[in-house]
Amino acid sequence: MSFLTHLECSRCGKRHEAGLPHNLCSCGGPLLVRYDLERARREFPRSAVASGPNTMWRYSGVLPAKSPVSLGEGMTPMIHARRLGAKYSTDSLYVKDEGLNPTGSFKARGLSCALSMMRELGTKKLAIPSAGNAASAAAAYAAAAGIEAHIFMPKDVPLANYAECVTFGAKVTMVDGLISDCGKIVAERGPKEGWFDVSTLKEPYRIEGKKTMGYEIAEQFGWTLPDAIFYPTGGGVGLIGMWKAFEEMEIMGWLPKGGPRPKMIAVQAAGCAPIVRAFEKGEKQSEFWQGAATIAAGLRVPKALGDFLVLDYVRASNGTCVSVTDEELRAAIDELGAAEGIFAAPEGAACVTAYAKLRASGFLKATDKVVLFNTGAGLKYLDMMTFPGRG
Repeated sequence: MSFLTHLECSRCGKRHEAGLPHNLCSCGGPLLVRYDLERARREFPRSAVASGPNTMWRYSGVLPAKSPVSLGEGMTPMIHARRLGAKYSTDSLYVKDEGLNPTGSFKARGLSCALSMMRELGTKKLAIPSAGNAASAAAAYAAAAGIEAHIFMPKDVPLANYAECVTFGAKVTMVDGLISDCGKIVAERGPKEGWFDVSTLKEPYRIEGKKTMGYEIAEQFGWTLPDAIFYPTGGGVGLIGMWKAFEEMEIMGWLPKGGPRPKMIAVQAAGCAPIVRAFEKGEKQSEFWQGAATIAAGLRVPKALGDFLVLDYVRASNGTCVSVTDEELRAAIDELGAAEGIFAAPEGAACVTAYAKLRASGFLKATDKVVLFNTGAGLKYLDMMTFPGRG
């Protein structure tokens, strides 16, 4: 059951027909999936969710695919971080642990949805540039869907990502450069090779899988929302998707119309913080970040296609943007692990430091209910870390 009606450009508003493969709008804007939410309000009540599968596909009425390609993604735990919270004199701190998804990261959500639609629309080959975790997920779901996958990754990505892609039968090319360099190769070779480009926001369906994080937050908090959400922001699709989810839930009556929404807090690495810089300058979009460098591979995105949407939603929510050094996020991996038993990816650990900074500045209060997103499993980054006694 899906109430999909059409696609809409996020820049110019142009309507695009559903049921056809799409990349960007002719104006260059990312496309957003639209549904008949008034019909969904009548035929897909909030009470129906509980009888759905224990995956993100429980929200099938507001997802586009008729027949999901699923490996069990979504419905990750919302962990009440009591011991970590005690350090900051709060009992209102939570961690949404996306590291328990298939292939160990939140990327499983987006690629499950994208590959479901690719199979539905008859696409035979895909190509994706990735800093690591999206590659793993694309390879896994392509294997499950029977679609040929061509993966382009920087050659210094975590070993686990490379190993997964090879194991899942993908055709892997390691690139001496950044994700932006990988993207150029996909754009140049894709048309003649017959690859469908599933780069971040260059197709409309990855965002639909990512938005389910917003639905889950609401459901796990008894159909209420927290006061703030910290989100590690490379491409920023998860943040964009969650804001879309909040809007959809309001229209369907799952959340109070015009009710308070969380402050959306974009967290980036100090060595690659184009969105933080644009936010601080009051700009509507970011500039390409020269010399991007950080151990948080998922945050090493010099220029996000959807940066203008991230900045819009951060500002609309009265949120903010924060950068964290590699030294700080390394310490935060240990802090979160020792306090809560969560082995976070560097990207997720960055949210712990960002939270500490915003509490110290007074931006957030001890009474604020806050969700920190750990977007991946720390076990995938072992070759990029050092440990006492082992080097």
